[in-house]
Amino acid sequence: MTSLTPAQIRVIVATDCGSTTTKAILIQYLDGQYRQTHRGEAPTTVEEPVADVTVGVVNALTELGELAGRRLIDDAGQIIRPATADAGCDIYISTSSAGGGLQMMVCGVVREMTGASAKRAALGAGAIVMEVLAANDRRRPHEQIQRIRELRPDMILISGGTDGGNLNQVVQIAELVAPAKPQPRFGGGYKMPVIFAGNRDAAPLVQQVFDDSVDLAIVDNLRPVLERENLGPARDKIHDLFLDHVMAHAPGYDKLIAWTDAPIMPTPGAVGNILETIARRQKINVVGVDIGGATTDAFSVFDGKFNRTVSANLGMSYSISNVCAEATLPSILRWVHFDMNERALRNRVKNKMVRPTTIPQTEEALVFEQAVAREALRLAYVQHREFATALKGVQQQRSVGDAFRQTAGGQCLIDNMRLDLLVASGGVLSHAPRMQQTAAMLIDAFEPEGVTTLAKDSIFMMPHLGVLAEVHPQAALEVFEKDCLVYLGTCIAAKGRGKPGRECFQYAVHTETGTITGAISCGEMRVVPLLPDARARLDLHPARGFDLGAGPGKPLECEVRGGTVGLIFDGRGRPLELPADHAACQALTSRWVAALDLYGGRATAAPAAS
Repeated sequence: MTSLTPAQIRVIVATDCGSTTTKAILIQYLDGQYRQTHRGEAPTTVEEPVADVTVGVVNALTELGELAGRRLIDDAGQIIRPATADAGCDIYISTSSAGGGLQMMVCGVVREMTGASAKRAALGAGAIVMEVLAANDRRRPHEQIQRIRELRPDMILISGGTDGGNLNQVVQIAELVAPAKPQPRFGGGYKMPVIFAGNRDAAPLVQQVFDDSVDLAIVDNLRPVLERENLGPARDKIHDLFLDHVMAHAPGYDKLIAWTDAPIMPTPGAVGNILETIARRQKINVVGVDIGGATTDAFSVFDGKFNRTVSANLGMSYSISNVCAEATLPSILRWVHFDMNERALRNRVKNKMVRPTTIPQTEEALVFEQAVAREALRLAYVQHREFATALKGVQQQRSVGDAFRQTAGGQCLIDNMRLDLLVASGGVLSHAPRMQQTAAMLIDAFEPEGVTTLAKDSIFMMPHLGVLAEVHPQAALEVFEKDCLVYLGTCIAAKGRGKPGRECFQYAVHTETGTITGAISCGEMRVVPLLPDARARLDLHPARGFDLGAGPGKPLECEVRGGTVGLIFDGRGRPLELPADHAACQALTSRWVAALDLYGGRATAAPAAS
């Protein structure tokens, strides 16, 4: 850790060592505020033939230094510190998902209770959960042991039981793991890290089960009582072991660890950290998404409760065929406003899997890819909502009204009507040719209700800022607000359903230059320009049966911010339903494409290839 105080830190260098690319950014204190000034990148070198992650880091920092006119690497290949007028930095920090990131197996007595809590702790720490093992998962003991032997996780998290509760079943879980002799993914010369975060009374018995072939760590119980989760100690221990064991045995990471001024964080954990920090500081509810080639990560913070999920088979290249299979091609084509040849589309999907780094070269290819992205995001959000629930197994005191809203599986913590900020990240979202396209994909997939601010991560900077928030929260927040987020605008969407053409709501937009009024019909979308730095006051009057946040039919007054797109008025209703008839659906999506000017004023594209 750095010995500098936040006031002494003026020049910050941060890297994110991804699976294919190492991205570096430079943050400087200029004119009384922290700003991201330059960015560099280079191929990640954790794999053979280089097999040294620091080579890629040095290459990225060399490019960064050349662009900034600031020498960052000395003749010995070391990072120059402390900063001078034209060289070096005050602190260097990093995140990593190279080598597949952090992969874990978690165990619990009851899959839906302590198993789910263990999964939440692992996901929140930035891990990919390979398997959830539980006493009630219906597999026989020898099948469970065989599964443990097949996996090569980076570490194992065991939970189970409330403090002072059942001991036997907790010990039985440990007795399944111990004889399987699980082997770590990296290297054969170190012990498998195992974290026990269960019934504290069972800890001595669990210690007796394991021999010295594992490195056993005992932390506070994840579920000390049935009504409360305590994920912090387990998450902290996961981060420590990730640094001390996983990263220490990955090629070159021992040198990288010695370079950094703060513990290296898993990339997804760092993204979640900055979103959690923003939500807490600004007292808002946030949903974030990062869609990649193989997976889609979804994050949410509602009322201070953080959740993260990884949809491992929903991605835009390696997993694109899984998206098409799960969503089905007809559902994807709902979002396409002209005819396409289905055989050509299936070939395009296969080509994307074979050549995952290719990008659309025609408007038709772009429209199809963005249609696939909508379904991948929608499915990932469905999975996230199913996971982000209140604690299961807890007896709740409920009013008559609550009884109709809660389910036996736990009440969903996510309420789209109370969502304040929706943040997009990932190639298909961040690098869409037009900002309107990014906004449309977010609105169609997540269906925000009421008044919601839309933004995207400009250059995938959130991981860097997530680890910076641990060292210098002020710098992380200032850069996040000024340089990380590109504000797309604000979506105003009514909850409810109505006949096409019927009035949905009326609006009045009050700005410094005047007032704009209008009415939105059911099924209609409309954009009112409002510059990114501008603010406006809205007077909204929903029709009977429609809700914009104050209740069905009740008027709402609020302040909104502009963006590169502006104010997007959405009268399509919630939940969003598209016509089953193909021709009617195509005509409707064509109107929405024209209303949002998604493809440069063209509501139709070239005929499909034969």
